Amino acid sequence: MDEAVLARLEKLSSREGQPRSRLAEQLIDEGIRMREFPEIVFRPGPTGRRAALADGPDVWEIVRGLAQARLGDGDPIELLMASTNLREDQIRLAVGYYSAYPDEVDARIHEDEEAATRLRALLAIPAGE
Repeated sequence: MDEAVLARLEKLSSREGQPRSRLAEQLIDEGIRMREFPEIVFRPGPTGRRAALADGPDVWEIVRGLAQARLGDGDPIELLMASTNLREDQIRLAVGYYSAYPDEVDARIHEDEEAATRLRALLAIPAGE
């Protein structure tokens, strides 16, 4: 590997407090996924990095919205488009990514549901409100 690349990897590793090998693995994995799905990017956040549309929300948010739209009457994609500012190509991209990496997306949805449950309990809000 090029010495300049290794030096940048070492610097990033120190800044992020991650072992160099773990960071390299993450960057390689994300790079491969971004080649598979060119409009997908990875964003950092308080719960870690997550897949997102380059021009839109996180993949897990779209997949969750689509699952909720399936409960309604009509085409779920059309229902989701009508209730958001998402385009059909964005929804289909998220679904394609989800098809390739369902465990990752399902884990994000589950984490969000758990956080909402904890917040409702903290605020004494009944479930479903």
